[in-house]
Amino acid sequence: MEKNIVTAMVMATLLEAKPFVLGMSLKQTRNTPFRLFQNDNLLLIISGIGKANAAMATAYCCQKYTPACICNLGAVGAAGAGHYLGEIFHIDEIIEYDRPELKSGKPRIHKPDTLEGFRTAKLATSDRAILAPDERKEISKNADLIDMEGASVVQACRKFRTKCFMFKFVSDTPEHTRSEDIVENIRGYRSFFYEFFGDSVMPVFT
Repeated sequence: MEKNIVTAMVMATLLEAKPFVLGMSLKQTRNTPFRLFQNDNLLLIISGIGKANAAMATAYCCQKYTPACICNLGAVGAAGAGHYLGEIFHIDEIIEYDRPELKSGKPRIHKPDTLEGFRTAKLATSDRAILAPDERKEISKNADLIDMEGASVVQACRKFRTKCFMFKFVSDTPEHTRSEDIVENIRGYRSFFYEFFGDSVMPVFT
């Protein structure tokens, strides 16, 4: 068990994480079972897309490195109108609407840890990409944003009693229905997101 890591970052793809790797001078230390980048007290783990990957990567990170906290970072889609490309939000509630509770049939609700002073939003986590405008509109009744990992990261952190903070940036809106557009938007806004995290969030943890 390695205990020097203070803050661990869980991100789905290297596409989103590249500015963090370069800007924080993180060195790749492992390729399997997950790709890891780290320095003396920071670790970034590339989970892969989807809830199962996110849960496994977070559990692996908690068990092997016992970080003081985990930050789940990355791109999200806007569920409805009123949110714009590049906007950054601190997630304070997650609705896992595609995995309802057995008895009540209601969507599961997860509560990540939160910090003061940041703009908050509600996130819906789905195990498949939600791009169609009509599906987004339905989700927008209960959530502002949509991703494919957040709920599982929080759930895994709770199992290991590890604090979990979540910051996301908007990479697509109901006007963006092609995966190619989303990739291009991530490339366009990922550096700004890294600068925000480094300037506004990391000082809280150091």
